Amino acid sequence: MEERKPLLSIQKLKKTFVTRDGVLEALGSVSFDVYPEEFVSIVGPSGCGKTTLLKIIAGLMAQSEGEIVVDRANFDPAREVGFVFQKALLLNWRRVLDNVLLPIEILKMDKKRYLPKAMDLLSLVGLAGFERSYPNELSGGMQQRVSLARALIHDPKVILMDEPFGALDAITREKMNLELLRIWAESKKTVIFITHEINEAVFLSNRVVVLSARPSRMIEAFDIDLPRPRTLDIRISPRFGEYALQVYRMLEIQ
Repeated sequence: MEERKPLLSIQKLKKTFVTRDGVLEALGSVSFDVYPEEFVSIVGPSGCGKTTLLKIIAGLMAQSEGEIVVDRANFDPAREVGFVFQKALLLNWRRVLDNVLLPIEILKMDKKRYLPKAMDLLSLVGLAGFERSYPNELSGGMQQRVSLARALIHDPKVILMDEPFGALDAITREKMNLELLRIWAESKKTVIFITHEINEAVFLSNRVVVLSARPSRMIEAFDIDLPRPRTLDIRISPRFGEYALQVYRMLEIQ
């Protein structure tokens, strides 16, 4: 059998910032692999550098040490990475369809060519019929769906998600988890997902990466061997509870 190769290999990544009070070490040493079409969640204490890590992967920030090795040369994060932030960050004066098409304009791609795809993506995220709505006419969950469609529009290989559901109420968050799994299965994208919710990480992921408190080091990256497609019922299974407890224990030892 042919050996599976990582799409991204994060190797001994470190990040320091120079502040008025001295040098702040945000990332101590983080290493893990991400494979094609995998859903990887990153969990760790607040302030441990999870968002910094995503920004480095996205090419929005340079690392201080270490490297990110990709599966091929000429990997361009601007075209091959989509980013879903903690807040939807939609432009209130642009309609939903125009918000989705924003990366196409920024990348100077053919907007007319991508218009049918934008419509298809809005259907995929459950927003068919809302193309001409403005963001302030949508709920928080609907705005995050627009943000996800926007991240997918230029067909990136990797989707980075920085606690995208953290501001939603518990019921909406559960619905969005199910929707995200459906969209991930249909789009076949590689997802790296940051969350503070251990149960959310276990529910969504193929693999969970656990980081220590700042300066971050990787405690462990381990597989989640639960059947797919996943439903909320799996959260009450003994195996799910074992995985969640494993993460809790890793974080308790800090």
